[in-house]
Amino acid sequence: MSPLPAATAGAICVLVADSNRMQAQLLTNALRRRSEFRLVICRMDTASIHNAVASAPVCVALLSPNTSASSAETMATIRQLHLDHPEIVKIVLVESCEREMVVNAFRSGARGIFCLNEANLRLLRKCIHSVAAGEIWANAEQLNYVIELIAERPVLRVLNHRGEKLLTVREEEVVALVAEGMGNREIAQAMKLSEHTIKKHLFRIFDKLGISTRVELVLYAVNYNHSPYAASPPPFVT
Repeated sequence: MSPLPAATAGAICVLVADSNRMQAQLLTNALRRRSEFRLVICRMDTASIHNAVASAPVCVALLSPNTSASSAETMATIRQLHLDHPEIVKIVLVESCEREMVVNAFRSGARGIFCLNEANLRLLRKCIHSVAAGEIWANAEQLNYVIELIAERPVLRVLNHRGEKLLTVREEEVVALVAEGMGNREIAQAMKLSEHTIKKHLFRIFDKLGISTRVELVLYAVNYNHSPYAASPPPFVT
């Protein structure tokens, strides 16, 4: 972690968790020269981030995903930071604003998406000030991704400790509807499937999760809703 520079009155304390990408580094170096910001820099991993947060009153976190890590690992790191420090506003620095990346970032607790391919210091400064003031930093296309997702049938992601999916998308939909209190007939109608098919899905879900009743399934879903790897809405989408 880099040494903490002298504090400036009214400066925003910004944590930069950087994976050493050239554009992110250039922006970080430019921010260092701005008296309106106080920078703390560390590696993009959970341990380094938590050590950095413990050393300074961080207000905004710029998170630059490590390109060598999987998307699930990156989002799990962001989600863990959000769960442990919800008061810190998160901005994810990305190279492209693909739907999956945008949705996963917001589900993991981000309040802003900053695309490095369109980067300049003036915009980044505006982005930091905006999210620090409680605003969301996203363009119309990115907001549409989130709105489209809200309108979709609910799903509940169930992941293991490595962030890997345990259920198929169809099985996740069944779990979400069971958690809402629907019976097999209602689920079948909602998903336009037969009750027999829903029963087969439930049998496979019970087998994968090592449970045997709907009550256990609901409890399992509730517990996963409070884990670092799944939440409502869940952090990962395919």
